[in-house]
Amino acid sequence: MKPSPIIELEHVNFSYPSSVKRVLQDVSLTVNRGDFLAVIGGNGSGKTTLCKTFNGLIPHYYNGALEGAVRINGEATEDTNTALLSKTVGYVYQDFESQLVRPRVLDEVRFAPLNYGWPDYKERGDEALDMLGLNPIKNEFIWQLSGGQKHLTALASVLSLQPEVIIVDEPVAQLDPVHARDIYHTLQYLNREHGITIIVIEHHTEFIAEFAQSAVLMDAGTVKWKKPVADAMRSIKDLQHHNILPPPVTRLAEAAGAEESDVPITLEEGANWFSSRVPAASPRHIAPVPPGASEKTKIASFDRVTQGYKTVQKTFKWVFEELSLSFYEGERIALVGGNGAGKSSLLKMLTGILRPRKGNITAAGQPVARTSPEKIAEQVTYIYQNPEEMFIADNIRADIEYFLKARKSPEAAAYADELCRLFSLEDLQDKDGRLLSGGQQRRASLAIGLGTQPSLLLLDEPTSSLDINSREEVARLLHELKEHVKTVVIATHDMDLVAEWASRVIVLNEGTVEYDGGPRGLFSRHELMRRCSLHPPQIVRLSEKLGIQPSALDIQEFLPFVKGGGPRYEPYPAVAFENQR
Repeated sequence: MKPSPIIELEHVNFSYPSSVKRVLQDVSLTVNRGDFLAVIGGNGSGKTTLCKTFNGLIPHYYNGALEGAVRINGEATEDTNTALLSKTVGYVYQDFESQLVRPRVLDEVRFAPLNYGWPDYKERGDEALDMLGLNPIKNEFIWQLSGGQKHLTALASVLSLQPEVIIVDEPVAQLDPVHARDIYHTLQYLNREHGITIIVIEHHTEFIAEFAQSAVLMDAGTVKWKKPVADAMRSIKDLQHHNILPPPVTRLAEAAGAEESDVPITLEEGANWFSSRVPAASPRHIAPVPPGASEKTKIASFDRVTQGYKTVQKTFKWVFEELSLSFYEGERIALVGGNGAGKSSLLKMLTGILRPRKGNITAAGQPVARTSPEKIAEQVTYIYQNPEEMFIADNIRADIEYFLKARKSPEAAAYADELCRLFSLEDLQDKDGRLLSGGQQRRASLAIGLGTQPSLLLLDEPTSSLDINSREEVARLLHELKEHVKTVVIATHDMDLVAEWASRVIVLNEGTVEYDGGPRGLFSRHELMRRCSLHPPQIVRLSEKLGIQPSALDIQEFLPFVKGGGPRYEPYPAVAFENQR
């Protein structure tokens, strides 16, 4: 039976009131009922704007010049309204916190069906909570949740409406690796068992290859193509040209000499493809471990720190109890763990934004308890998980220069020029950061934070929502500033970044340090990773399937095991992480 369309666009053009440039240009697209569609493209390519036409946000909420036809179930969106369309098309925004309107998780998830007057609103809400594993936090206040927990709550509130279409903008942007896979398994279940059409805006091609059925490539507001997912992921040159990183096994096979039409796109396909090309592996030599921390200069420390907050019920919820930990100059530290493990809280304590109930903290030689956050900020920079929290002026340039101008630095303009160049913000520097796409906001927030020229740099999910170029720019900038930034600490769910970049990994779980060591040691501890909601990178899992021990951490480490050594691997784009472990 021929699939029937549920969403149809014909020659759609759209521009926002503040711009003469079209964000969508002559877009014609059909989404079939029951499809699992991934919308891909570089930051600013028009992905989010496209999807806002699917549920009537354009033209009913976002003003602008809209031309062409958009139909949902055969009905023109301009002839209805967003309230009616939301019963058919549910949407989890990239800025998902803006759609959370109730104080508690349970109230939020039940709110939408209650608002429509449906008598089974409680059952709908409870079912959504159960599907996403949110029952343990259903009575928590929204403001008590981590970013990932808020994201899950927003998805649950959409699920409670049981719509025909669910759109999720960046489904895994703030989720730990285990919950990220759980979200996709849930979306796959809804798609296969309930026939719900799923549309995701996604940068992570590993998830697209495993779960999606088709993919649409966006570029400069146009639809370049729509293909079955296997064909889409094997269009390596196209993906590379549009700043999209193919799945790791795909890049690995290409580096090993595979033809584009023959490359695997999933872990299972990769294991089959390499099984005849990787001889029986034998243990290999591991480079000596660098000198221990005792020989380094301490830059920050926690001494028996206890931190928590008082709940509305007048009880204390402890985030950390008796935490002792030290950071040293020259380290590249990755803080990892499940949502709500305390990663962001730990970073905020180093800045003085959060104060511990007990214990002592020092940061860049300053006792945090006796130093104002303003004084600490001269040496310690914290770059927020939500980029919008970094914007205080009406243009990015002013935000970047703010710190140095406030201190009358003669280098303010020149350093701002350099940061704009490094983060490709030259054409965006006069724009309000709040009006940029998610990836553009991330780059701008990093430039603003680095404008303080800190000794200790703290980043909360720095690669979230970034395309390949933006992700590599983050890494390149960190390495180019290594003479100026003594230590970098990153809270992240990006296990590929951990494998490629970190010299030290600290795993947090329920306020305790479960692991403190190198990435290789962490990825070999499967039970610990499961307990802490972590998942090894795809290259590590492929190594284990093929019997390579210890596992390769990245493509460069894996290639020597391929028969003949494989062609020389040159990462693309040309910027690569340093391999210092």
